[in-house]
Amino acid sequence: MYTILLGFATSFVIVLLSLPSLIRIAFLKRLVDEPDKVRKTHKRRIPSIGGIMIFAGTLFAYFLWYPFENIHEFDHLAVAIKDFKYIGASMLILFFIGVKDDIIGTAAVKKLAGHLLVSFILVIMAQIQITSLHGLFGIYALDLWASIFLSVFTYTVIVNAFNLVDGVDGLAAGVGAIACLAYGAWFFYSGGIENASLAFALAGSLLGFLFFNFYPAKIFMGDAGSLIIGLIISVLSIKLIEFDASELPEEILHISKPVFAMACIAYPLVDTLRIFVYRALRGISPFSADRNHIHHRLNDLGMNHGWVAITLYLYTICIICIPVFLNSLDPSIQLLITSLAAVLIAQIPIVLVAIKNKKK
Repeated sequence: MYTILLGFATSFVIVLLSLPSLIRIAFLKRLVDEPDKVRKTHKRRIPSIGGIMIFAGTLFAYFLWYPFENIHEFDHLAVAIKDFKYIGASMLILFFIGVKDDIIGTAAVKKLAGHLLVSFILVIMAQIQITSLHGLFGIYALDLWASIFLSVFTYTVIVNAFNLVDGVDGLAAGVGAIACLAYGAWFFYSGGIENASLAFALAGSLLGFLFFNFYPAKIFMGDAGSLIIGLIISVLSIKLIEFDASELPEEILHISKPVFAMACIAYPLVDTLRIFVYRALRGISPFSADRNHIHHRLNDLGMNHGWVAITLYLYTICIICIPVFLNSLDPSIQLLITSLAAVLIAQIPIVLVAIKNKKK
């Protein structure tokens, strides 16, 4: 327990104390995001390299307080060592891709190569794979190629989802912190201390970052931050889904692991699915920038960035609670109810904006 709290406190303090200096350096070196009238809502220059400290705080706390001494079984220790080195290596790769993109830009093909390399490290070398759907739609074990494909797809979707929702002050950091706290609590309660330490290390960094990123933001995380959040949360999601059910306490044994993992990141998943469908139906690139995200619709209703972020924090917490309270139901029913709730609630601001525009 104490190593988890120390990891959380260490990353929190590092980010909180280091960001003021980073902000000054960013202005001196002109590493800032310039406002424009098309898509960006900020009216002044804002540093865009906050992801540097999210990465530094998380990696330092993760390395310093990784709980090797709490892992007593040899098999678990071997897996822990393998995860430790491959996750650290993957974070370094995405960090440098993100920093380069934030400062001078990165070609799409180089980003793709980086993501493919990270996917190879995590899925093939570290074997962080989804091997079972644990009863969803009656499916249990997956064959090797289905497992590899689903694992790579999961990593790709989550990383891009957090990159896409980083459009409002405090949103990606706050939603990521809530997800990490939920994952961390689940792992701690289940005995997965090494995974809990990673979750709480990132949660500490994100909460420290929120002191400067919540509305009105003094610094943005940039791609360096959103890529690290997506990477770690994709690893935690897969680890949670694959956690040995025989080691789970009775109180959480019947919560569907895949449903809970998806519920923790409901907003990024729902918004990304919606925006991809929206753009595909209009024949434009799914990665093109626009103001059609759900958080933009909340902006259109008159909410400032602070209230948009708080609204979506509450949305995330509510969706997380659904599979917890429905743990007695079949996994497929848990998924259906959770998915319907997540999608339907997310449509409320869309409908309200449409009504508002019709009245005008």
